[in-house]
Amino acid sequence: MDGLGDILQRKDFDEPPEVRAIKEYVRSYYAAEVRVTMQPHAVVVSARSAALIGSLRLNLPKLQAAAATDKRIMLRIG
Repeated sequence: MDGLGDILQRKDFDEPPEVRAIKEYVRSYYAAEVRVTMQPHAVVVSARSAALIGSLRLNLPKLQAAAATDKRIMLRIG
């Protein structure tokens, strides 16, 4: 039986490239932080600021290109 330390050592904690690209895009263009969650057919981007989400919604094609993904990008406030 493996201990918790052994299990966590084998775990890959790296972010997927799409998540990293979206966070870098928002950080560089908006100087803000967002939470990004990967789902099987979508990428969910959450932020506390409604203004930030509104601005991201207008630039969704640029965000899609920066992430280089075919998955649907959903934006959420919260």
